[in-house]
Amino acid sequence: MKTVVVAISGGIAAYKSAEIVSRLKKTGVNVHCIMTKNACEFVAPLTFETLSNNPVITDMFNRESPWEVEHISLAKKADVFVIAPATANVIGKLAHGVADDMLTTTAMAVTSKILIAPAMNVAMYKSDAVKENIATLKKRGYHFIGPERGLQACGDNDIGRMSEPVDIVGKVKELLDMSNILEGKKIIVTAGPTVEKIDPVRYITNHSSGKMGYAIAEAAFDAGAEVTLVTGPTNIMPPNGVLVIKIKSTKQMYDAVSDEFAYCDALIAAAAPADFKPKITHDQKIKKDKGEYTLELSGNPDVALDMGIKKTNQKIIIFAAESENVIENAKSKLKKKNADMIVANDITQKGAGFAGDTNIASIIKKDGTVQSLDIMSKKELSGIIIEELSNLFKDS
Repeated sequence: MKTVVVAISGGIAAYKSAEIVSRLKKTGVNVHCIMTKNACEFVAPLTFETLSNNPVITDMFNRESPWEVEHISLAKKADVFVIAPATANVIGKLAHGVADDMLTTTAMAVTSKILIAPAMNVAMYKSDAVKENIATLKKRGYHFIGPERGLQACGDNDIGRMSEPVDIVGKVKELLDMSNILEGKKIIVTAGPTVEKIDPVRYITNHSSGKMGYAIAEAAFDAGAEVTLVTGPTNIMPPNGVLVIKIKSTKQMYDAVSDEFAYCDALIAAAAPADFKPKITHDQKIKKDKGEYTLELSGNPDVALDMGIKKTNQKIIIFAAESENVIENAKSKLKKKNADMIVANDITQKGAGFAGDTNIASIIKKDGTVQSLDIMSKKELSGIIIEELSNLFKDS
């Protein structure tokens, strides 16, 4: 998983940095935050702790966390180091090698890419000192985004506003080489439950909400892929830009995926298709005055299994919702279905079951490696899955 350190200095634009952290988390990035003392006057550290799910560093001499040389530790973790907003003061310190707080001390130790999003009054931005400092940092390889023109807190309407969070996050993804990691790829995503008719009133289904599959489809599209979403009945608005094929039964899902599979680069089977269907369906409602009724079931086609048999150079990612022996059962399923990766979760864990917005997953690959993840939103997990899919393409 990629790690981004977001450093917030003391400017009114600090409130926008909360959206930067939120957007980064939704792409599946691990985020750590550093705040200067002045930044804490604008936004409470708790805001960033809640959004990042990590402690916020505000003090060079904080001893509440386990001992480590904290600024070096964060510097080593960072795949990209972002300073947003970056005040004239911080830019000046970096240009002249001043390291007198956690932000500047960590920045001094960073060896990864550093992105600076300036935010200040127009007169300050146009001053000779700031111009020279920015030029110095650019010569050293620092990346800059903005500032933009617009109404400023002081009342001026000119250049100096921090770039919008969506643009800053886009630049971070570019620096992480994540913005179009699936460009040119055709991806099929399955989502939701399937429905097996018993009679005109009754049917068999399960608790799948489709949230995981829809989040994956959106993440794949954002990563540049051409996405087909084959979905059972859900109450979710489909992502923009994604081709949606709506189905009801497992057989219909099987047929839809089969029709598209030969032309795809990857299948992500996040749906929960019913394994069984009624042996006999009735055109008229079964009356309960018949007393007991025995429902006989027969097996449904296995979408992932058959696609695994058919696959050539395609990648297949499957899911395993288990209630016991999660890793062992998932490894067995991974091998049986000739998949490249399986995302397994224990549905008995709080925060990992159906219908919720979070998941607690383990990612298992063909080589037997297991990556156990903490509880996170399904949007965050979808970003990790898409990054892992990109790695599968790179390794093949």
